[in-house]
Amino acid sequence: MSQGFDNEKFYAALNAVRLSRHMTWKDVAGEAKVNASTLTRIGQGSNPDADTLAALLAWSKLKAEEFIPGSTGEAEPLAKIVTLLRADPHLSKQNARLIESIVVSAYEQLKNRKKED
Repeated sequence: MSQGFDNEKFYAALNAVRLSRHMTWKDVAGEAKVNASTLTRIGQGSNPDADTLAALLAWSKLKAEEFIPGSTGEAEPLAKIVTLLRADPHLSKQNARLIESIVVSAYEQLKNRKKED
């Protein structure tokens, strides 16, 4: 079982990014669009909420799985496909969901079939 999010490691990594970019915590808060007080609380051991975590990961270009013990390995192929569809700027949300439903349906029907020769 996972031990949860490693907040201390995350904060240390954020600090390393901040220092490498020659920024203050106030600068980080502004660029990441989070409250400076939230950064202080994270530094004191509080876990960030989902929106704050997402904003800080996007700002820092860090990956969440680096801070979750035991989260090694690859994501499921279908999860990767769905993530890519939802991130495609050329698709509306509705169209991405439509393609997703088609892909998921086809994948589920075909994934367990034996290879036909």
